[in-house]
Amino acid sequence: QVQLVESGGGLVQAGGSLRLSCAASGLTFSRSVMAWFRQAPGKEREFVAVINWSSRVTSYAASVKGRFTISRDNGKNTVYLQMNSLRSEDTAVYFCAADQDSGVLRTIKSAYDYWGQGTQVTVSS
Repeated sequence: QVQLVESGGGLVQAGGSLRLSCAASGLTFSRSVMAWFRQAPGKEREFVAVINWSSRVTSYAASVKGRFTISRDNGKNTVYLQMNSLRSEDTAVYFCAADQDSGVLRTIKSAYDYWGQGTQVTVSS
């Protein structure tokens, strides 16, 4: 059974930083494309960042590029999202997602087979 468990969310002031973690089990993590999405109240779930299995290739949404960094540790079956210079518009529930089959970095929700339960990030202005 595949499980993705996010942690690290919380309340932070604008300009601050948070580091999210997503611990994976039950899948071939070292060969999986891993991504972060987020969903703000009343909005669609949107792509944030994605990383390939070797960490050599990453991609970011324009709204977070230069402020967020995705990384992974295949030895720990964990993917991270370092979020710096946080803004109020970054407030959302953040989800990690896994695609263990395609090997292709994609930004659409339907490409991902497995999802975590989400972790709340609230940025106060």
